[in-house]
Amino acid sequence: MKTSNFRDWTLDGLDDAFGLQQVREHAVLTRWLAREHVVSPFEHEYLIGLQKTLVLGVDSWNEVELENKFISPLIVFVDFDNEQFAYFLERDLQATIGEHHLIGKVDGMIAAGFRNPRLPYFCLNEYKRHLDPTGNPAAQALVAMLAAQELNQHKHPLYGSYIVGRNWYFMVLAGNQYCISQNYSATKDELFDIFRILHGLKQIIIDQIRQDR
Repeated sequence: MKTSNFRDWTLDGLDDAFGLQQVREHAVLTRWLAREHVVSPFEHEYLIGLQKTLVLGVDSWNEVELENKFISPLIVFVDFDNEQFAYFLERDLQATIGEHHLIGKVDGMIAAGFRNPRLPYFCLNEYKRHLDPTGNPAAQALVAMLAAQELNQHKHPLYGSYIVGRNWYFMVLAGNQYCISQNYSATKDELFDIFRILHGLKQIIIDQIRQDR
């Protein structure tokens, strides 16, 4: 058995070790990114306020500041938390896949559970720089999704995101295929797309929980 931390992996390493394949397009990602949400005047005002804070600070913030001043306020505003699933921060995640035991701490996850995460649906990693000394953001998001997929017994696709400063990338893992979106800049009007996509994720999770009953 080989034990490794999430931060030890690269995309090439994950592809080779687990037979993964990156594809340019995937129907699951396309459907997710196309989900609609009409922004209310209150939501619009709140998002513009967050965006102003991001524009002023993003080039000087460290990772903790990025998380606390922008990412979490945005995700919390979507209102994921309820008695069935919630948004959890800095929680441990581990799974055994074949000869590999994967362990790590996920910056953010949306998972079934009230006080503690049980089955993750969405894994998020965030960075100030594209290549961090402790690993690659895309690979760390993907390996967390891979562990979550195993814990969910491959019942449904896994969703994820990694954030590099102002830029958000959305991901899906379905079977052995994964797909990464183009970047969405939170300092531009694409912030409203990010908010819409997160709302779409909330409905996807609600639908999956209903199917699993």
